[in-house]
Amino acid sequence: MTAQIIDGKQVAADMRAELKAEVAELKKKGIVPGLGVILVGEDPASQSYVTAKERACEEIGLYSDDNRLPADTPQKDLMALVEKMNNDPKINGILVQLPLPKGLSEAEVLLAIDPAKDVDGFHPMNVGKMVVGEKAFLPCTPHGVIQLLVRSGVKLEGAEVVIVGRSNIVGKPLANLLIQKNATGNATVTVCHTQTKDLADHTRRADIVIAAAGRPNTVTADMVNDGVVVIDVGVNRVEDATKKRGYRLAGDVDFEAVKEKASFITPVPGGVGPMTITMLLYNTVESARRAAGL
Repeated sequence: MTAQIIDGKQVAADMRAELKAEVAELKKKGIVPGLGVILVGEDPASQSYVTAKERACEEIGLYSDDNRLPADTPQKDLMALVEKMNNDPKINGILVQLPLPKGLSEAEVLLAIDPAKDVDGFHPMNVGKMVVGEKAFLPCTPHGVIQLLVRSGVKLEGAEVVIVGRSNIVGKPLANLLIQKNATGNATVTVCHTQTKDLADHTRRADIVIAAAGRPNTVTADMVNDGVVVIDVGVNRVEDATKKRGYRLAGDVDFEAVKEKASFITPVPGGVGPMTITMLLYNTVESARRAAGL
């Protein structure tokens, strides 16, 4: 058996085409969804990511308010900019790119964002609503994983899912989404982590394995059953002298070996990654709809 590749680039492109059509319809009603972006400092990875988000906004017709601040920006100035965006009717979503430079409080900034504009889904109010099953902005990477599974025809209801990783950004929210009593949930979920005694004992029971540990080759072929669905959230830099830049990107899964046993698998890059920005766009459009009472 060789796995069917879940092409995150294609799924993301399909969703962006849907969003572009929706934005066009909103514009006919005088509604232009807007995303406010704040980048503090000059971290190359963050700069690249924010630039990609801005291009994505342009692609589907969103208004983008780009704010790039020096690394020594005082906390009070950053908070003032967030408050300005909270009060700006042209802004439906606020994105503060993390991590922030040392000396700035991420928790204080995230709490200051209006929950109605929290399109990253990180505000405690939105997290709480998600946990109890109320309508809320869902965190982008976990929601992207759900979309990849659903749009690939993978059955979630009754599935045995093992998540490797318990971060607040991926593992915990994904577990909550998958156990919800709804059409994209109803799975039985086990969350594994660094203190799990026998990881392979858990992953071998799984119909779906989601690797989000941040460590290469955490999931190997001997740890999964034939026909398993594997979602690899990890993005790791692995030294590779054959590459011009000296490294290559690898996931948390031994892709080449595991794909010979899996029924579906996501690659790295090109799997979960493209979905994260797409779900940010999705939340921004949804925020604009809500603001307009639609």
